[in-house]
Amino acid sequence: MDSILVVNAGSSSVKFQVFAVECEGRLRRTIKGQIDGIGSRPRLRANGAGGDPMADRAYPIEAVGDVPAAMEIAGAWLRNEVRIQPLAVGHRVVHGGPDFERPVLVDHGVVARLERFVALAPLHQPHNLAPIRSILAGFPAVPQVACFDTAFHRTHGPLADHYAIPHQLHAEGVRRYGFHGLSYEYISRSLPQIAPAIAKRRVIVAHLGSGASMCAMKEGLSVESTMGFTALDGLPMGTRPGQLDPGVVLYLISEKGMTAAKVQDFLYRDCGLKGLSGVSNDMRELEASTDPQAKLAVDYFTYRIGLNAGMLAAALQGLDAFVFTAGIGENSSGIRVRVAERLGWLGVALDAAANDRHSRLISAKSSLVPVYVIPTDEELMIAQHTLSLLMGGQSPNPRNERVS
Repeated sequence: MDSILVVNAGSSSVKFQVFAVECEGRLRRTIKGQIDGIGSRPRLRANGAGGDPMADRAYPIEAVGDVPAAMEIAGAWLRNEVRIQPLAVGHRVVHGGPDFERPVLVDHGVVARLERFVALAPLHQPHNLAPIRSILAGFPAVPQVACFDTAFHRTHGPLADHYAIPHQLHAEGVRRYGFHGLSYEYISRSLPQIAPAIAKRRVIVAHLGSGASMCAMKEGLSVESTMGFTALDGLPMGTRPGQLDPGVVLYLISEKGMTAAKVQDFLYRDCGLKGLSGVSNDMRELEASTDPQAKLAVDYFTYRIGLNAGMLAAALQGLDAFVFTAGIGENSSGIRVRVAERLGWLGVALDAAANDRHSRLISAKSSLVPVYVIPTDEELMIAQHTLSLLMGGQSPNPRNERVS
């Protein structure tokens, strides 16, 4: 059966999923796997459609020292043991810059253009591009599609898109991009089936995970986001600070003697929940901890979500629904309670039992604003875009999706 391979590569892991292409462009997930511990304790794990294990193998450090090596192992397993020969490979690429506002077929020229944005997403972009280069080198005839986390936000108007800096810098690409766009696009496409009454109205979506942001949507389109030029802005994250006075960066350089490279590493790896708590960047550990600094980090996280919700509600001129998604948003009933308390002034009230059950609709009947928990699926979004380009731009009907 024809299939689409989806790849999401990070610094120490390569996640992959396989989707079978069925009649009328329907997609069915058949394999979900990853190689993690790259450069430390490499391990290949994969499960089938029903969660049944297909592979669990450890490798010596020297065998999987980087992302291309991990891709080679995963690719060999898929080709030789599972007999997967994908029609195309779709990739998550975090930053599309000003050049790319929709998914695109990849060639060497596209890769060269995307390399210019490495400095804007140093935790993600180099690793996103590594498997693309690897496949271009080893399997140049296999079509590859780059899907961008910035693309969904290109519907922003000029007021949301600009910084108050000289226009020449904006023309050069210094603007507010927004991220997690594949997640927000999936939620936008899902709402007409899940909650048709509010799908085209004023909705705030909170993508809360190790990386965290929020998006204001109207008519199913992004009108404002908490993230900007890079994925450092907005909400506090696992290791990133979120909103930060630029003067802090100047202070680190002038008073602490930090180089630009050290500041970059510090802001991406040592701040956020990790830096504030001094305990962990994992919300599960912070919620379970009795350490006062851990409590501060959790309180700060939910406080900032509340502040940014107010900003996004102002951008929308009201609020008709609120959606939680991503790892923390989907799984932490406690964080959802804390956030809802911060949104009480907007008329938000949770149904405690529904929230504890992780129901799809978790707001009380008395709530003026319905609150939903909707699991995101960035990989399915990438598979859809990839198939769409293969079909000449004709998008599959989202109503016909069947995902295991």
